[in-house]
Amino acid sequence: MNMALFPEVVVNGETIPSAAIAAEAQNHSAPKDKPGIAWRKAAQALAIRALLLQEARARGLTGDPEELSPGRVETEDEALIRALLDEALTIAPVTDAEVQAEWAKDPDRFRSAPLWDVSHILCACDPRDAEETAMAEARAKDVLARLGGDAKGFALAARESDCGSKAQGGHLGQLGPGDTVPEFEAALRGLSDGQTTLAPILSRHGWHIIRLNAIAPGQVLPYEAVRPKIAQALEKAAWARASRVFIEGLAKDAQITGASLAPI
Repeated sequence: MNMALFPEVVVNGETIPSAAIAAEAQNHSAPKDKPGIAWRKAAQALAIRALLLQEARARGLTGDPEELSPGRVETEDEALIRALLDEALTIAPVTDAEVQAEWAKDPDRFRSAPLWDVSHILCACDPRDAEETAMAEARAKDVLARLGGDAKGFALAARESDCGSKAQGGHLGQLGPGDTVPEFEAALRGLSDGQTTLAPILSRHGWHIIRLNAIAPGQVLPYEAVRPKIAQALEKAAWARASRVFIEGLAKDAQITGASLAPI
């Protein structure tokens, strides 16, 4: 008898619909050739959600939805889970000694944002158009093949750019984290002073050839400047640990089929 590829998930007699798991699976990453991993992650997340909601109702709790951000309000279930965790978890306040010890592990981790002096050449295209994207990539590769290694040669080649920065030789000026699209910044972070990307980089705007002219590394920040950030991180970590222990306790006494709460 063949077993179902994606069995039903039942938590203490409550069945979680397959449609709900399929919808949740879209929020979980998995290799393209292994869609079952996303399904298992989704099944696990919804099983945990069911456990928490069941416990909250068993305790007779009610949730009062709060505004999380402009236009984003908690659902009733989210508010109920928050009420449960607020009641069930006791988190010890983070001490100055704990914050100091975390900082002392490696003060170099806490720096101001770097600044990059950047130039680029853009071969624009709409990445949703396969033919246009291929043509723009071929053009970008041709430009890259003709580049010299110096800034002057790059500036001359930038005359062919589709970006308005071509009037300045492709120079974008000084950029910091978050100033560009993620694909561009990821490539930028992999460059050293005076280096140009070895291949064109695709973003939502098209293909970029990127040159890092210079970098000003962020400065190590003093302890007092980073103390609130470290304390917040330690509090979040403590909350996550306590939540995990609480959920493990609920799962130990629960009847769950079709999903595993073990790490995936």
